[in-house]
Formats: sequence, structure tokens, C-alpha cells
Amino acid sequence: MSTPIVHCGRISVKTNTGVDIKDITDRLAEMVAESGVADGILSAAAIGSTGSITTIEYEPGVISDLKRAVNELAPPGRDYEHEKAWRDGNGHSHVQAAIIGPSISVPLRNGRLELGTWQQVVVVNHDNRPRDRAVDVTIIGTT
Repeated sequence: MSTPIVHCGRISVKTNTGVDIKDITDRLAEMVAESGVADGILSAAAIGSTGSITTIEYEPGVISDLKRAVNELAPPGRDYEHEKAWRDGNGHSHVQAAIIGPSISVPLRNGRLELGTWQQVVVVNHDNRPRDRAVDVTIIGTT
């Protein structure tokens, strides 16, 4: 029987004013290698209410398309109730992040992230200022 492993860590991602999209696939793959897990699952969560995490094909066209789509769904400058309370100009940031979501789970097989050929894990900053985005990672599985 294989030994169960739980490996936890955190990465920091420097982001520009949103919508800014950063590929973190290689960093997650390094964490999987360090963990020693062969088969299991990786869970990653963007910490903060104006950040999100998802998968895309990380190429300029898709990045541009995703930015446009997110800004069309929750455009900056619209009247948001959040602005009435806080007046910080980022009501759209909270809504955008909620639409994409704060976390993702990726299967692990044979010590590797089980992703498609053109599929990368990305963290997204939606805030109206640059952020050092924390991504909390939990890897659970067996050797």
C-alpha cells in the first residue's frame, strides 16, 4: 500500500492592475515534484476577494479574449453597490473574481499535473491596482 502524503505550500505572484493573467503551471509542477506525490490531487486557491484562478490556453489571443469577456461581464465604471460603501473603485473587481472563482483542483497522475496539451493554470488579478497575489496550494495523494 502506498503512503498517503499531504503537502502544503504557498506561492506569490506579482500582478499588474487587472485584468492581469499570469501562468503558474510550472511553479505548481515544481511543488508536485517536491511533494513526492505520484497519484492524487492538487488544490490551489487564490487568496483575496479580487483574485481568481482557472485554466486556459496561455497564448496572447486567448488572454486577450478572456480579459475582454471578463470586462464585458462586469465592466469597470459601472454603478456597483460596493462603491457606495467603500468608494475604492473596485466593485467590478469583486464581481469579476466571483464569476471565475477562487480555486481549482487538478488531478495528479504519475507525479504530473493531469492537464491537456494546451491547458495551463493561471491566476488572475482583477483589482484596480497591482497585487502580490498569494496562491495557497494543497497536494494530497500517494507515492
